[in-house]
Amino acid sequence: MMSVLQDSSMSVVVTPPDQRHEPVQPASQSWLIARLNPVSRFICPFVMSLPLFTTLDVVSASIQFAVVMLVLWVTGINPLVVFRRTWPVWIGAVGGFITIVLYGRTSGTVYFSWAAIVVSEGSLYLATATFLRVAAIAVPSVMFMLGLDPTDLADGLVQILRLPSRFVYGALAGMRMFTLLQEDWRALGLSRRSRGLGDGNAFVRMFAQAFGLLVLSIRRATKLATAMEARGFGGSTERSQARVSRLHTIDWVSYVVSLVIPLAAVTIAVVTGNWHSPLRGA
Repeated sequence: MMSVLQDSSMSVVVTPPDQRHEPVQPASQSWLIARLNPVSRFICPFVMSLPLFTTLDVVSASIQFAVVMLVLWVTGINPLVVFRRTWPVWIGAVGGFITIVLYGRTSGTVYFSWAAIVVSEGSLYLATATFLRVAAIAVPSVMFMLGLDPTDLADGLVQILRLPSRFVYGALAGMRMFTLLQEDWRALGLSRRSRGLGDGNAFVRMFAQAFGLLVLSIRRATKLATAMEARGFGGSTERSQARVSRLHTIDWVSYVVSLVIPLAAVTIAVVTGNWHSPLRGA
């Protein structure tokens, strides 16, 4: 039942906590990724990338990248959205491609040569394989991380991976307070200008203000550490959890799929004779 608070001028309807239903904010545009435990969103791309470290070829990397893009598309993320949200990955991949094309291991037909720059058949193949390898590893990692709630991740790290709660929740609090640095910097600047200290050399002012911000951060960290100790973090008594984090069937299925995709890609590369060890290049 709903309780009603009344006074002489108005009444306020209060819903009991067990009857409150707030809409869950989507953690990802992909319904599959959104249903995964935050810990699984770390484990899946990690497992998916491991087999690719054993090979450096075009076939395995291209197969894995194509399958990942298909899975993301089927589960609700348009490929154009993937490319738009992972643009730093493509900048790094293109930079690596150009570097290896110009300065990579020379083998096969030489197409261009000038000073230390040699563009050959082997360097082109190695550059293409590296480009696809970076895309196959980094793109799913970024897409799994987007929309991840730090609080849910901290709960999963403590309850599932059994990491120290004092370290995990301390890091979480630090991340939450990191957004205050901009406001603190602005407040310090206004405070110094009000005392006539902000009109001198800009370079000296920046270092002086940065030192003040460092002192403020240390004081805030000390208060946070004291508050965590008062709440029993790091003690011998087992702490209760306000939010329960557990793995479900879809998490275990995602682990299997994340391992099968790269293993199948590497196997196809081996069967077709396109497997190349990263230790010896192309």
